[in-house]
Amino acid sequence: MLGNISETRRPAWGAWLLLVPVTLPVVALYVWLLLASWSDGMEGFRPLALTVENWSFLWTEDPFAPSIWRITWNTLLFAVMVALGEIGLASTAAYALSRLHVPGRRFWLGLLIVLHAFPGITLLVAIFMLLQRLGLYDTLAGVVLAKIALELPFHVWVLKGFYDQVSWDHEMAALLDGADRLTTWRRVVLPIVRPGLMASGVFAFLSGWSEFLLPYVLAPGAKTQTLPVYLSSLLSQADVADYGTVSAVAVFYMIPVLAVYFFLQRFLVALYTGGVKR
Repeated sequence: MLGNISETRRPAWGAWLLLVPVTLPVVALYVWLLLASWSDGMEGFRPLALTVENWSFLWTEDPFAPSIWRITWNTLLFAVMVALGEIGLASTAAYALSRLHVPGRRFWLGLLIVLHAFPGITLLVAIFMLLQRLGLYDTLAGVVLAKIALELPFHVWVLKGFYDQVSWDHEMAALLDGADRLTTWRRVVLPIVRPGLMASGVFAFLSGWSEFLLPYVLAPGAKTQTLPVYLSSLLSQADVADYGTVSAVAVFYMIPVLAVYFFLQRFLVALYTGGVKR
């Protein structure tokens, strides 16, 4: 019996031996960043003196720069709109590719893989010109549309995997009871794939929250600035950068991401396992 217990514990100890050396340097960097955000200087991991001045950007306003709360609102609005757009479009497209006899279905599935693998940065010039023609350049709406278009293939492919696991018996029962295809999808299938929808939505939100390139290129104005762009601007002039303030802004920027991971991590696990309740 003791032998069986020791055998079951070996894989866990092996995993710890692999994970600890990898995670300790990363954890150390975050600890250093947290300490630096509350100090006016660092000697290794020892703060020279604790201060709240680094966090003064939360209650003071720079007349030559937008408010941090306006920038945070822009970032939150951008991430939420991206998540809602991705889920709304991907949930219907994935259902069609999974359950309906769409002409050229294999071609579209292959195209999704190609589009997801295609580097989006090569399309920036085309997207820039398109948004200018549509009058959406330097607007959050334009950046949201660009972000959704570039990441939609990934979410369609992920949600298709969840739809594929739903038994046809659920839909057949609803159709035999007189429900149409749209009602069946909305009332029967969607509740079953809810973990996939939530996982895809969380992933899209985190991707939107951390997006730097698209807002930097397509929405450079102060009124549409997001936190990644603002943090980059603080570091753009290394000779005059206040690294205490930069560290505080970085910690402030990470708080929503950590909260999302803490409260919604089970949905992210579902994204990688592809599990649904049957």
